[in-house]
Amino acid sequence: MIDFAKLPIFIAAALILLLTPGPAVLYIIARSVDQGRLAGLISVLSIEVGNFIHVLAATLGLSALVFSTTWGFTVVKWLGGVYLIYLGIRRYISGAEAEASPAIKGQGLNRVFSQGVLVAVLNPKTALFFLAFLPQFVDPERGSISLQFFSLGCIFVLLAIFTDGLYSLASSTGSNWLKGNQSFWRVERIIAGSVYILLGLTAAFSSIPK
Repeated sequence: MIDFAKLPIFIAAALILLLTPGPAVLYIIARSVDQGRLAGLISVLSIEVGNFIHVLAATLGLSALVFSTTWGFTVVKWLGGVYLIYLGIRRYISGAEAEASPAIKGQGLNRVFSQGVLVAVLNPKTALFFLAFLPQFVDPERGSISLQFFSLGCIFVLLAIFTDGLYSLASSTGSNWLKGNQSFWRVERIIAGSVYILLGLTAAFSSIPK
């Protein structure tokens, strides 16, 4: 059983990560702006399918990897933390205009779905969350590690449905404004970079589960 005392911290960390635009959010925004609300919602569904694949991977294999040795967790959390910091720095120096206008042509809904699943599965932000953060909320003394991974992962997916759905609805509604407002994307770049760096530092210096 998961530790409910730590659950609010987990939810807060998950929401911060989900609300910070990354590959999945930018894909959802691009589809919603370019092809309308239905395509946006289809892209949300596809992203959550990809997220659930991360949940299954964590449940089936990550628990054994992380908790088999102390150094295994140490290596994973430091690699995850350093890479998150790298992503934050890259967001600072990247061109906001290039990210604001993804070159995605209108396509059929089946293509929207399949591309969305691929974007989510290959999303380093989600993978690193499961690698660097999820183990901090799993306690071997509270029963099955795999069940705890699966439960926390499902909570993450449910939160993602909510946040990604909001992004889709908001961007499809304000599509004309988003297409031409470069100031918004500049501010988004600064905020996203800061959040990545903060999460990276938190992951790198987190304590090892006993």
